[in-house]
Amino acid sequence: MFGANLKHLCREAPSISGLCRDLGINRTQFNRYLSGESFPRPDVLHRICTFFDVDARILLEPVDQIATTSGFVMQHPELAGFLGPHLTEISQDLLPDGFYRFIRRSFMDQQKFVEALVYVYRLGDFCFVRGHEAREAMSRVGLPESPRGREFGGFFFRQDRGVAAIVARRGATSGSFTYLHRVPSLENNTWTGFTTRITHESENSHRMTRIVWEHLGRGMAGALRVGRAAGFRTYSQLTESDQALLRPDKPFA
Repeated sequence: MFGANLKHLCREAPSISGLCRDLGINRTQFNRYLSGESFPRPDVLHRICTFFDVDARILLEPVDQIATTSGFVMQHPELAGFLGPHLTEISQDLLPDGFYRFIRRSFMDQQKFVEALVYVYRLGDFCFVRGHEAREAMSRVGLPESPRGREFGGFFFRQDRGVAAIVARRGATSGSFTYLHRVPSLENNTWTGFTTRITHESENSHRMTRIVWEHLGRGMAGALRVGRAAGFRTYSQLTESDQALLRPDKPFA
């Protein structure tokens, strides 16, 4: 079990030789660990566990059940079979890296639409999203307009026929849940779905609305254009494609 676990932990290492140097373990001895021919001394085991952020249970239990019990919640063994790590592995075909323009109806003013920019990227096996609320949208509700105050971040996971994201501003002062699926288009660069605010019920605002994402690619030109123009739009300012997908004349069901 230890040899199998060690192979699993080493899969992201650029080279075994470099890993051995980082661990301070002789390469020949490390190969014996990998093959299951020998086990490390307690001090060496501690060094390995510290390096990979696991514990001594790697001697007896599969690492995919114990390696992340104190890390990313969706990889916790308690959620195995429900929200396991396989859901966080999202292919580039399903949702490619890069900048996206999104547009949705304003939660506060049903006559307006909010357009802004987000960035999707990968780190390891996870797909993340970062962005900034439009300055105009923040000022209307009396929230900080600084870049840090407007910044939000989150992660994606797979859902039936699409992807979903849980997103929050710093300190989880506000959050949202978004579901997206790709729709046929000439450039094959459009996703639609819905987004909902994670907040209490209010008579003065709405909590759920349709949303459209348009992939702009990885270049800065399109991103800067959208970022600089981020803010509120009227219905007449929407593109025909946005009007057709957002369907503001039909209540969200």
